[in-house]
Amino acid sequence: MDTVMQLAVNGRNAESAADLAAAEITRLEKLLDAGAEDSEVGRINAEGKGKLSPDGIALMKEAGLLYEETGGLFDVTVYPVVELWGFISKEYRVPSDGELLNALDLVGMDTIEAFDPESGRLTLGGKGRKIDFGGIAKGYAAERVCTILKEKGIKSALINLGGNVQALGAKPDGSAWRIGIRNPEGGEYLGVVSCKDRAVVTSGGYERYFEQDGKTYHHIIDPRTGYPAESGLVSVTIVTADGLLADGLSTSLFIMGEDEAIRFWRERTDRFDMVLLTADGRLLVSEGLKDSFVSSMPVTLIEK
Repeated sequence: MDTVMQLAVNGRNAESAADLAAAEITRLEKLLDAGAEDSEVGRINAEGKGKLSPDGIALMKEAGLLYEETGGLFDVTVYPVVELWGFISKEYRVPSDGELLNALDLVGMDTIEAFDPESGRLTLGGKGRKIDFGGIAKGYAAERVCTILKEKGIKSALINLGGNVQALGAKPDGSAWRIGIRNPEGGEYLGVVSCKDRAVVTSGGYERYFEQDGKTYHHIIDPRTGYPAESGLVSVTIVTADGLLADGLSTSLFIMGEDEAIRFWRERTDRFDMVLLTADGRLLVSEGLKDSFVSSMPVTLIEK
């Protein structure tokens, strides 16, 4: 998953449970890594078709729901465009307009030729079409880890998959976990979220980027344009009980920008909360976090 991962597991059977959780993360990475030729996703991308495992089926279903809900802003088929920019090979470059137009012709979950959620059979359709579950894979992995830990009787754990943080239960003393939100400028945290049984997932253009001719290009691609999103947001944090949802929405709302993200939240206040950092330095926090989020910065509360 191209990141540092940390598991903090408390209670009886903690060590064996943590070993099982780590093994599950490794299994999922080998299965879902779009950049690996021998992975399930890698083989499907190379051949244009194939059969997804139960994990792949679950992710494909969730990806389809997120695609519809976000108006196509969450799109697992944007992979060919991401490749063009070099964010996969790390050979970074700015593609030509012609290259981007050709790649954008391959994008759109609604253009996938066939997907049978019962058998898992998937046909991408058209040479060059590819998928990548990277936008929700860490959230899915964190949910799977929580399931495994619960099955082992664990009631207190903190899973950190490179900024995708999932809290299982509370701390051993019963108090809430305190999860810091990274400041893109460095230094102290933007703020701290206190929570139990919640995922706290942050996306930002500062995570992966390169510079060319004095301009910075980050890895969060807007599937409508093929370019890195320029939404006026620098960082988006989603807080919800569903780690996969948090993973997908953190990217999608980053692309949306402030006004659309707020509208989107107001239509779904029972499903998630959010912390937005704008390019002009404003920190916006949704109403559901008013008693659980603290910051040394001025905070604007977003009301329902």
